[in-house]
Amino acid sequence: MRADDLEAVTAFLNLAGFRHGTLRLPFQSIEETRRRFETMPQGNISLVAEYDGVPVGDAHLMRNQGRRSHAASIGMGVHDDFTGKGIGSALMEALVDTADNWLDIKRLELTVYTDNPAALALYRKFGFEQEGLLKAFGFRAGEYVDAYTMARVRF
Repeated sequence: MRADDLEAVTAFLNLAGFRHGTLRLPFQSIEETRRRFETMPQGNISLVAEYDGVPVGDAHLMRNQGRRSHAASIGMGVHDDFTGKGIGSALMEALVDTADNWLDIKRLELTVYTDNPAALALYRKFGFEQEGLLKAFGFRAGEYVDAYTMARVRF
């Protein structure tokens, strides 16, 4: 992610479909996106996928510290108009490659709403397995939504 991506990234972060799969609140400002970008801890990865030079997806890898430094959590999303075009797969491939071949991360973790079949299929494609169910995990559009915890562990 670059500073000049912030406006376009903020625009797709605020799309209804993108936000539906996340814990984000509506109406995120460019300043909030900039603050997240500028305060990203060293060693964490923030990627943007582009289509014809325009940002259409983002992904993050956040490494844990101390006795959990072998693990990292990931989060990602794709612009509403670009889902199903391989962008999520490209972002996930980049995150997994970075974790495996550059950071020696043994365990990648994520949380995903149970009603997001496209994301579940993507994560399973990359070796993530469901580890648990988080009941009433998030409040979205006036109701509580369950989520799965998933992980990919290299042995």
